[in-house]
Amino acid sequence: MAKCPVCFRHCEIRDGGVGFCGGRTAEGGVTKAYNYGKVTSLALDPIEKKPLARFFPGSYILSVGSFGCNLRCPFCQNYEISWSEEAFRFAESSDSLTPEELTELALGARSRGNIGIAFTYNEPLIGYEYVLDTAKLAKAEGLKVVLVTNGTAEPEILEVLSPYVDAMNIDLKGFTESFYRDLLGGSLSQVMHFIEKAVGTAHVELTTLIIPGENDSEEAMREESRWIAGLRNPDGETVPLHVSRFFPRFHMTDRGPTEVEKVYRLADVAREVLPYVYVGNC
Repeated sequence: MAKCPVCFRHCEIRDGGVGFCGGRTAEGGVTKAYNYGKVTSLALDPIEKKPLARFFPGSYILSVGSFGCNLRCPFCQNYEISWSEEAFRFAESSDSLTPEELTELALGARSRGNIGIAFTYNEPLIGYEYVLDTAKLAKAEGLKVVLVTNGTAEPEILEVLSPYVDAMNIDLKGFTESFYRDLLGGSLSQVMHFIEKAVGTAHVELTTLIIPGENDSEEAMREESRWIAGLRNPDGETVPLHVSRFFPRFHMTDRGPTEVEKVYRLADVAREVLPYVYVGNC
């Protein structure tokens, strides 16, 4: 059995087995990325779609995703390509995309406004080895590297990647331990610690998806935004926050979408202390 070092779960994985995330396995008593190079999604996206509002606005970035995630958000917007059985089957039967091939694709898209590679769609840190190998090549070619992550990884993983990562959008899904524990099966304290470390190494923006009846109180937003106000990106600027509207998905189709007025109101609450607040999905 091998203990996985990536996230708070520290799964013990037998050789040939997989961890909770579905994206890590073990071989010779050592864990590794089971999803290495297995691509489920590839698209040239506007940088604002990550979302990043204050990192090379108006540019595009080659966005790549695999399969697997260490959370089980019942409102997951990308469950078909994150950890559904269909994604696993598709990825396992498809050819791998090597770091060299992905870097070449990114370089070829420069003429279309591409500035680099974004690891997104599923949770990229469960396959951090692929991110690292590709990021090293991309940086050597002058490409930017972006992570879109839930931030549920140990500091050691961030330390390995941080020399090669230029920007991150990190989900801050709520601001209570009970929300993370009971609804997501996650750890708020680990996400907060990850964010505190990340802002010292790269441009960071945060996203909170507002779910009716779960994390939509003004009190919670005030507490969250006050904490964010104490963070600074490497350029000295306050970390931007994206307040996003929920639409019924996956296991949360029993409620309607978040009211637009609620999203805008919570964005105004955040603006009481934050200079850079953006509304999404409205």
